[in-house]
This record gives sequence, structure tokens and C-alpha cells, in this order.
Amino acid sequence: MADVDGLKVAKDYKVDVPFANQGDFHVKGANNLDWGMKKHLSNIFDPVSGNTVMFAFDHGYFMGSTAGLERLDVLLPQLIPYVDVLMGTRGAIRTCVPANCQKGIALRTTSGSSMLNDDLSHEVLAVDIEDVIRMNADCMAIQTFIGADGQLSSLDNLSKAVNAGMRYSVPVMGVVAVGKQMERTGRFFKLATRILAELGANIIKTYNCEDFEEVVAACPVPIVVAGGKKLPEKEALELAYEVISKGARGVDMGRNIFQSQKPAVMAQAVNMVVHKGATAKEAYEFFQETE
Repeated sequence: MADVDGLKVAKDYKVDVPFANQGDFHVKGANNLDWGMKKHLSNIFDPVSGNTVMFAFDHGYFMGSTAGLERLDVLLPQLIPYVDVLMGTRGAIRTCVPANCQKGIALRTTSGSSMLNDDLSHEVLAVDIEDVIRMNADCMAIQTFIGADGQLSSLDNLSKAVNAGMRYSVPVMGVVAVGKQMERTGRFFKLATRILAELGANIIKTYNCEDFEEVVAACPVPIVVAGGKKLPEKEALELAYEVISKGARGVDMGRNIFQSQKPAVMAQAVNMVVHKGATAKEAYEFFQETE
């Protein structure tokens, strides 16, 4: 193992220098992947904008029935036209997503915790690669807990998913978890996102932070930013605009869409920021004016 004593703190991120191995493919870090991987990634990231709007509705796997997600069968058809990727569990996707849906699928493949646990950091790889393929999922979403008690097991889950994904051309999305005792600093997110990318994750889902543009520059695969807790719509759109401006390749909005008073309109407003270059102000005005 490398001796960490005496290592210098990184500082030269060259945030204004484009990724060097982009080639002719629109997804960062994927230029050397095979056709199958690229096809799945193209289902996630729009080839024109290079970005993605994910809608996460996987909260029920550890929270049960969540406010705003009581009736997935009613909610999802309203939102599907305005998002690029649906992120959910296999149970919710099979029962509540129409089979003729043409959107990308990010399949939650780890589980094992619930709101009844004091520690949510111990999860297992719960979905085997055969079922991932049966569901035609475009990526496997793996929860990871850097710096928590469950770090070793979650990185083992990630590595096993990457190994299986490489065999069958299915990308992996490493999801950076943040617990009550975990940092939410640029230093932490630089560490966590880089570790997951180094272990083979093709997409990283993480959070906004100070020096976010340095987090993006140091990560050799695309970063998608989680919306996190419910914010006022104006603030959620400002978050989306800020992270896209700093290099994120998408946002994954859950509660900021499904707990909005106008979920479908909010999804459209987020789409305007991510794909059409709208400012947060323009998107919020659209949200206010549209029923």
C-alpha cells in the first residue's frame, strides 16, 4: 500500500481544460468502452446536450411509503415525458413503469437497510446481473459509504457490480452516500468520487459542495448531482443551474420533483436548465406561470 505520509494536497485541477480522452463520444471517460456500454450510456446522457435529468423514486426501498410517492402508478406517467432516466427498484419499475417506456433505467441494486436501523451504511448487492439484463437496465446504482462503518462492504458491492457489468456491458453508477456523521465538504467529495471512479464506476452520483468544479475536474467520469432534501422550487432550480454551470452532466431530482406542488411542471423546469440552457430565473418563471 502506498505510504500516505508526506503526500502533497492536490491543487492543480486545471478546471478550464477539457477532458483529454473524450474522443468522438459524448460521455466523459467512455471513449474506450465497447459498443454495448456506449449504447447504455447514450440512453442515459442525451447525445445533443451531453446531459441527463434523472428522476429518483427508489426511496421506498428503505423508507417504505414516502410522502409524494404513495402512488407510483399515478405519478410516473405524468413525469416520464420530461425526464431522461428513471431510477428505481426492480419491484417498483416492474409494477409501475409502463413496458413501452423509452427512457433510460437506473436500477437500484443494493439494499439491506431501513429507517428502523441506526446505521444505514451496511448494504448488500441484492440484484444479480441476470435480472439486471432481464430488465434491460442501462446502469446499476450502487450505494457507497466512504468513511462510514460500511465502507468495505459497499466498495466490495461496487467492485462486484463493475466486474459483472464489464462482462455484460452494463454501466455502474456509484452513489455517494452522506450520513449524519459524514463530511459534506469539497475534500470529502473529491475523495469519494475519485475512489468510485478508480474502482470502475462509469457514472458518479454525488452532491454539490464548495469547489465543486474541482470535484468535477478530478473525476474522470460524468458526475450527476443529487437534489437531496426538499428545497423551495426556486432554490432547487438554482442548484441545478449552478452545478451544470460548474461541469455536472446532469441532476437526479427526487423529492424536489415528487414533493413539489406541481411535479410535472417542476420536471419540465429542471429539463429546461439541464438541456436547453435556461437560467434558474427563466425556469422558475416557467414554473410559476404554468399549471
